[in-house]
Amino acid sequence: MTTFAETFALIERGALGPAEVRAAFAAILAGAWTPVQIGAFATALRLRGEGADVIVAAAEALREVMTPVAHEHEVVLDTCGTGGDGAHTINVSTGAAVVVAACGVRVAKHGNRSVSSRCGSADVLEALGIPTDLAPERQAAVLRDAGIAFLMAPAHHPALRHAAAARRELGVRTIFNALGPLVNPARATHQLVGVYDDALRPVVAAALGRLGVTRAWAVRSEDGLDEVSPAAPTRVSVLDGGAVEERVVTPADFGVEPVDLRALGGGDAAENAKALEAILSGAAHPAAGAVVLNAAAALVVATGAKPRDATDEARTAIHEGRAREKLEAWRAAVRSP
Repeated sequence: MTTFAETFALIERGALGPAEVRAAFAAILAGAWTPVQIGAFATALRLRGEGADVIVAAAEALREVMTPVAHEHEVVLDTCGTGGDGAHTINVSTGAAVVVAACGVRVAKHGNRSVSSRCGSADVLEALGIPTDLAPERQAAVLRDAGIAFLMAPAHHPALRHAAAARRELGVRTIFNALGPLVNPARATHQLVGVYDDALRPVVAAALGRLGVTRAWAVRSEDGLDEVSPAAPTRVSVLDGGAVEERVVTPADFGVEPVDLRALGGGDAAENAKALEAILSGAAHPAAGAVVLNAAAALVVATGAKPRDATDEARTAIHEGRAREKLEAWRAAVRSP
């Protein structure tokens, strides 16, 4: 097994390639390195620059030891982002995931509890009455029966516990922060990924392509969101057919009226759950446009729909009650024996 000393010698010589990064991560995930060594390695990678080849190598090592969710669905979407934008909004991507599922796209949302915000995706789902601690085989059944499932990151990536102390003590973003969207346990085929750093956007899109994702949008808005913003232009790295191209999209492209960013302000799990319940039920809510917009973007990724057509589809799913019904179906599926 690769030692830290061997890896550090490669870094000093400028000879650390993807194969060596993968071997180093395999050692980390096996518990062979100390927190100090892991922290030093993660810091060195950050200073060196975490290109797509490095991130792919790390993701491949993590995928090898993850607990997968087996399925035979041709299209599976994920709306998991990196988190860490510091905007403290409601759980837009979680609400969007339910709307997309109501439109007939199967969704396997990878996520976790809150790290930098008051309420993560797992927190709000539990407040909505959806347990997040189901075994992988149960999640596969929920994905099949309800068309949407939540895959709790620590349950599927237990080997990451070996890096937890180093990450906590470092207190800065490293390559570990970028890995979440790249290691979906259901191996999502299509992804809408928000990122905390605009420089990371094309890197993540390219990495997803190398990992076998069919189509993806990696997004970062000009007003600092790791979502498609309803208040400002959003920069998008579009992965399609293995190629990545750059775009800028606006709310007007989707037929959505711009809103003040303050309308997206979130609270604790109970407050955010109440907001999502209202939005999914079709009630007036200042953040409804953001959920519709991001659901539409996810539909563009998953189905190839035109932006305005995707917006119409998302709105119709809400107004006809299908989004609310999907939430209820999800609740029923996770509680069934």
